[in-house]
Amino acid sequence: MGSQRGGQLAAIPRAIGETWKQTRDTLGMLGRMVSGQASLKNLSGVITIAQAANSSAQLGPAWFLNFLAIISLSLAILNLLPIPILDGGGLLYYLIELIKGSPLSERVQVTGQYVGLVLLMALMSLALYNDILRNVS
Repeated sequence: MGSQRGGQLAAIPRAIGETWKQTRDTLGMLGRMVSGQASLKNLSGVITIAQAANSSAQLGPAWFLNFLAIISLSLAILNLLPIPILDGGGLLYYLIELIKGSPLSERVQVTGQYVGLVLLMALMSLALYNDILRNVS
């Protein structure tokens, strides 16, 4: 992360470009993890996030703010995944309703919520497991 000078208006296109790059990189890594091209060990949980926050804070405010931006973007992307319990799942239900012409049955929606909850718990458990392994070894 380098220091660049310029007006506030000049920062907007750079910020949009950097956000797009980070989004593309995050989605690419998720795709590689799902397809098996990248290890699931790349998944981190709250312990690693806290350690990275501490490290970035020690480097100064600019690094810490950059770290916070990356975490916020990562959480936004995660939240928009088409997992029924997340916002992306709600958008998926709306898309299905739009295509189908009627809402999914309540039973299907509730089942989807349970499946989404199990998927989310598995993802969180894997991230915590990875964190513990990193700190033990």
